[in-house]
Amino acid sequence: MHPFIYLASQSPRRSQLLQQLGINHTLLLANPGEDAEALEQVLPSEAPLNYVQRVTQLKLDAAMERFNQRNLEVAPVLCADTTVALDGVIYGKPQHNEDAFLMLRTLAGRTHDVMTAVAIGWGGKCFSACSISKVTFAAMSDDDIHTYISSGEPMGKAGAYAVQGRAAAFISHIEGSYTGIMGLPLFETSNLLHQLS
Repeated sequence: MHPFIYLASQSPRRSQLLQQLGINHTLLLANPGEDAEALEQVLPSEAPLNYVQRVTQLKLDAAMERFNQRNLEVAPVLCADTTVALDGVIYGKPQHNEDAFLMLRTLAGRTHDVMTAVAIGWGGKCFSACSISKVTFAAMSDDDIHTYISSGEPMGKAGAYAVQGRAAAFISHIEGSYTGIMGLPLFETSNLLHQLS
């Protein structure tokens, strides 16, 4: 295992999860003017699994370019992306409250997939893995959804919710990786990091 890695993600949750594993890391964030959100555009009729793997690879490519430009100390670079999907439809980060409401109303009372892809660049190679979990929401009233949205938590989260936050009150069942649903599957990430040495 390397003494430290670069995390190319603005997500505080991913940083906390790496800390949980005891992995020292430094953030490798986008340059001013770099449009990280543009990488997350969905292609026409793109399957959710293909989407999350493609976006993670694009994020890694951009991060490796940043790494090379900045003349940094050599270390592995880690990227990840999480997507929520139901019936083949991708539910990304909500644009506004109305968007979050429509997403949550669609997910309520149903089981959806959460896919998190991880990619690590090291020694000119890419090591990647993907975790797929299932999350079941209980029925939610419109008032429940509005109250949750008013907390501000859905913004910036795929599928408009955070499993580790207030949304937990409505999640009746989880099958798969809890940390994968949070945004970084620790089992898969740890395995990838062990492959690097």
